[in-house]
Amino acid sequence: MNTQELAPGELATRAGVAISALHFYEREGLISSRRTSGNQRRYTRDTLRRVAFIRMSQRLGIPLARIREALATLPADRVPTSRDWARLSAGWRQDLDDRILHLQRLRDNLADCIGCGCLSLKSCTLSNPDDVLSEKGPGPVRL
Repeated sequence: MNTQELAPGELATRAGVAISALHFYEREGLISSRRTSGNQRRYTRDTLRRVAFIRMSQRLGIPLARIREALATLPADRVPTSRDWARLSAGWRQDLDDRILHLQRLRDNLADCIGCGCLSLKSCTLSNPDDVLSEKGPGPVRL
């Protein structure tokens, strides 16, 4: 076996994921492997960083499609550098800031919503901020 490659069990152990997660990531186009003459998967060592990036991104709530798009921008002719990884991470900063702001608003308004008990979609700041749904007419306009 090439010492620059890892078997699925080795990669899974070092990355802290199940082998089935590696297979899933591969099916989703997030990582790739080569097959040996015995049809066994082998991963390059830089796949460790890709898996770490995937796991971190998932923890941040980044959808797999966005992770796949980001990973597709990495160079194919060389191992990604720390600058490459920083560029990918910086691209999501505004998304994360927006999500944090939204979650803070939810947190701040949650007690009022539960406390009043109105469950009014007309005036509720969580389900219908600024009563924007009234412009779409009466009834369940979100269905």
